[in-house]
Amino acid sequence: MHSVPIFLASVFAALPYVTAHGYLKSVSIDGKTYEGNVPNHASGDSPIRLIDDIDPVKGVDNPNMSCGQNAQKAALVVPANPGSSVSFAWASGNGGNWPHNTGPMMTYMASCGDTTCDKFDASGAQWFKVDEAGKKSDGSTWVQQDVMNGQAYTMTLPSDIAPGGYLIRHEIIALQLAVSMGGAEFYPSCTQVRVGGNGNGVPNATVSFPGAYSDSDPGIFDPNVYNPGSSYTFPGPAIAAFVTDGGNNAAASSSSALSSPSASSPAASSTSTAFSPSPTTSDSTSTQAAGASLTSSFAPSTTGASPSGCPGMDNGSEYRPRRFSRVMRKLKRN
Repeated sequence: MHSVPIFLASVFAALPYVTAHGYLKSVSIDGKTYEGNVPNHASGDSPIRLIDDIDPVKGVDNPNMSCGQNAQKAALVVPANPGSSVSFAWASGNGGNWPHNTGPMMTYMASCGDTTCDKFDASGAQWFKVDEAGKKSDGSTWVQQDVMNGQAYTMTLPSDIAPGGYLIRHEIIALQLAVSMGGAEFYPSCTQVRVGGNGNGVPNATVSFPGAYSDSDPGIFDPNVYNPGSSYTFPGPAIAAFVTDGGNNAAASSSSALSSPSASSPAASSTSTAFSPSPTTSDSTSTQAAGASLTSSFAPSTTGASPSGCPGMDNGSEYRPRRFSRVMRKLKRN
């Protein structure tokens, strides 16, 4: 029976801090901070796309799932590099601390293609997930609690990502009402960056927003969200793996393969996350894209099968089709 969680959800819904909602206040890249604008009140140039409402996006089919409530293209495109440290500071609608503490945070990126990101239409973006943070190691406290406590959330860009223009879509999903179908609250944001360096990695799969989630996904509709120790499954695709693009840029390659919007692995399998200004929180859980500089010893292996799933086809493979054909001909003669 779900009567107790539903009752708790109704109580939380009546609390002022829940109805306050909020927005992405600023982004810091390698220590340089870029302020955002208060929703529906542009006061200065920013790389963060301006939204017009602090209220959450509701419903996974909402067109505002890409970058937030009626998000407008931003004036600035700011520099970043493979392996850059990116911190996201969230605020409530009145400028105080972020008001929620239940639910995951996920970060996606999308190539802006052959245009600059200040002119890119995000409705056609092909997104790949590079980071996700859920519950801490105690199995009950969410990493989002640290954001509610006033800390910024920090992740690392993939270390081999190809240069080019990208949107960084950092999202909080508030699950305090997720015991009912359609109760989840989505807070997506988009920041415009230009990645430098000489990386040549592109994601093995991408998804679209809307389209990546379903209202019935276990990480979006969660009747057990208030049960201590309950497991959590992140919605959307798995963390992207990166493959060599053969010399082409990210704009030409990032949308070459689409993944199905199936749920990713449970939060219990994730690694460590970082917050600022406090030191790295060792017991918090997050997972970052393969190729990123992780603070955890559980960094993805760079060897083994290729993303195609065919063993022996990774870089350095000694597989040679003609040799294989000669062996087959000898077997037939015998």
